[in-house]
Amino acid sequence: MPTTKFLRLALAIFLCVILYAFIWDLLSSQQFGNKRKNSFEKSEVKLTGLFKWKEVTMGHNPNIIMMGGGTGQNTGTRQMTDSKAGSVAGMEQTHQHFINSNNNIDDMQKHISIKTNITEDIVKTIQTNDKFAKIVTSKVTKAKITPMKPLNGKDFKKLPMWDFEDVYLKDPQPRKTTCQQSIRNSENPEFKKAFIPNIRLFMNREDLNISEWNRLAHFNNPFGFMGYKYTEVKKVVDLIPKLADYQLLPVPEAEKQGCIRCAVVATGGILNGSKMGKEIDSHDYVFRMNGAVIKGYEEDVGSKTSVYVHTAHSMVSVHYTLKKFGFKNIPNDKGIKYVLIPEGLRDFHWLQGLLNKTEVTGSSYRHMRPLKYYAGQFDYNRFYVLHPDFLRYVRNRFMKSKQLQGGYWKMYRPTNGAFTLFLALHTCDTVDAYGFITSEHSKYPNYYYERFSKTRVIFYINHDYNLEIKTWKKLHDSNIMRLYQRKDNTEKNGN
Repeated sequence: MPTTKFLRLALAIFLCVILYAFIWDLLSSQQFGNKRKNSFEKSEVKLTGLFKWKEVTMGHNPNIIMMGGGTGQNTGTRQMTDSKAGSVAGMEQTHQHFINSNNNIDDMQKHISIKTNITEDIVKTIQTNDKFAKIVTSKVTKAKITPMKPLNGKDFKKLPMWDFEDVYLKDPQPRKTTCQQSIRNSENPEFKKAFIPNIRLFMNREDLNISEWNRLAHFNNPFGFMGYKYTEVKKVVDLIPKLADYQLLPVPEAEKQGCIRCAVVATGGILNGSKMGKEIDSHDYVFRMNGAVIKGYEEDVGSKTSVYVHTAHSMVSVHYTLKKFGFKNIPNDKGIKYVLIPEGLRDFHWLQGLLNKTEVTGSSYRHMRPLKYYAGQFDYNRFYVLHPDFLRYVRNRFMKSKQLQGGYWKMYRPTNGAFTLFLALHTCDTVDAYGFITSEHSKYPNYYYERFSKTRVIFYINHDYNLEIKTWKKLHDSNIMRLYQRKDNTEKNGN
């Protein structure tokens, strides 16, 4: 009888222990599960909360790559669910010709093109006593960023407009000026809204990771990397040295007011017989581009060159097309800065050969040695590659052509002269532009070195010369720069 009572008591105690352990296990698992669920939901909001797509008109069977790795057909915008929705909502507005942007690219990079396929084991140990421990394991998804599938420009009937179209990298060392006459001090409201003084001008090896690639892969070249392979471009960008100084040009030592005064010299026929050479050379720095034929034309165009802007195509072609005008080499002044516009994949092949000091291994420049084209003045510390963000910023805010709304949208880009002029406007305090197209271009030959030829400007579809005519005149009339118009140019705000 005592044995039976003892067994019943032991059984009751055992059942109580089992019940207690079951309840403890249930409560612990629910608490951990809720914490895990909340943590993942926060992460998901953070990863997908910033970028959204607008619907775009596309070609046959459109597929838009979604941020989470999936696709959507004629997909609208993804919804924000966190407290940042209000601040990001402003990015959903249609981006127009002149708008202001204060977006922080560092925040943006955390949200771009996420694919969740890495898991990590989380182990939680619950100690009940010295002899017993219960281990609860679970899987929590972490994010791995992978290169997005390349977009095909042929799938878009016109320029696709993403909600991050007007988001740009900023320079970590923005230039500060003490020059009272600086462009940066302009009070013109339209220009102030459009102008970003610390826009990232140049690209280097630290600028391109997978997150940045997935952002820039939405834009056609030279404004991004649409249609390119990540590995092919990445291996070249990794060769571009980090800039020791983000300022392209220093303030001259003798300059007491802290001003950088620049001339930008294009190749327009308006300079033929202009006798502007001495005035051009009187500037602190002189920018030139493309077929900068100087020898024999000094009286009209000057002789000094501080910055020479080019593409791989312009670099190669001028050596063949301009021989009859006396062209031998690109400008090679001591200490000259060379700036490359990476307009296509062939420019990256060119860049790879240049920085490795080898032959080009791909594209139409195969077996060429880029180094020999730089007239003995190439220096890693004086070589720059324009960033796609800067090129897109120039197009979006100042040169947004109507051609972008048609079937040839992918072909359009501002001229090399336009990119050079805006580079100067973001580098110098005052800018005077010479040899740029004006409304009276038909009075002059196409190029200043065509002294004895009656030629005219050909309006190719890849540029919008009418827009450039209006833009240069507008910047001149707004006192942003001075445009040489072969009239009374003694006043900055001339005709």
